[in-house]
Amino acid sequence: MNLLDEIVAHKRLEVEERKRGLPREVLEERARRRPPVPAFRAGLRPGRIGLIAEVKRRSPSAGLIRKVLDPAATARSYERAGAAAVSVLMDGRYFGGGEDDFVSVRSAVGLPLLYKEFVVDGWQVWHAASLGATVILLIAAVLDEKTLAALLEECRRAGLESLVEVHNAQELEAVSGMGMDLVGINNRDLRTFRVDVGTTFSLLNKVPAECAVVSESGIKDAETVVRLQEAGVAAVLVGEHLLKGDDIGEAVEKLMGTAWGRS
Repeated sequence: MNLLDEIVAHKRLEVEERKRGLPREVLEERARRRPPVPAFRAGLRPGRIGLIAEVKRRSPSAGLIRKVLDPAATARSYERAGAAAVSVLMDGRYFGGGEDDFVSVRSAVGLPLLYKEFVVDGWQVWHAASLGATVILLIAAVLDEKTLAALLEECRRAGLESLVEVHNAQELEAVSGMGMDLVGINNRDLRTFRVDVGTTFSLLNKVPAECAVVSESGIKDAETVVRLQEAGVAAVLVGEHLLKGDDIGEAVEKLMGTAWGRS
């Protein structure tokens, strides 16, 4: 069993346990009573690449990323620096995230939030909606086509935008035509952890025209961001690179400023 399979197997057990303590019906009712949340895709500016900035403590590939992380303060720094959205890691065992982080970020900023999780069950869709998420991540590598299609329909019912993540042509072909809002091209192979930003450029012209593209992982310099913007990528998802320095706002400016015409 590789690490991705291990994470997903643990996630299935975790979700089943949580479902027993917090029924889906309760989450649906909470979601319906929440105030409206800001849209993500509709807020993107044509020709200006957006930044989805991540709140993340650690990862299996990078280890500890930031020794002390204040989710709310980090999110406010991202908002001030011009991020279009904030991604919050939900997995605790492997990434050090969780619901408390999401609640803290939601109370701190008015930006759209991405519920970044290994989603395997419709319960998680309603959990995301109940917490005030705008977008939910659905990873093609861990979902069969039938399950993914059902989760996309659940997202529509819950009022969530869907970011369907692929990392090769086979996965992209399998999900094309499913009606997702956003396609995330992950430059990191989740099974080998190898990173190649060229993955985005090689898959970009195969993405359905109605979908906005988010490039994920391995984005570390302004030149790459400019190239992605010129190629038509709508947004980049960046966490580790922004979180390693002392000044998060400065890190955002160095990475995104050229593409945004600020340097």
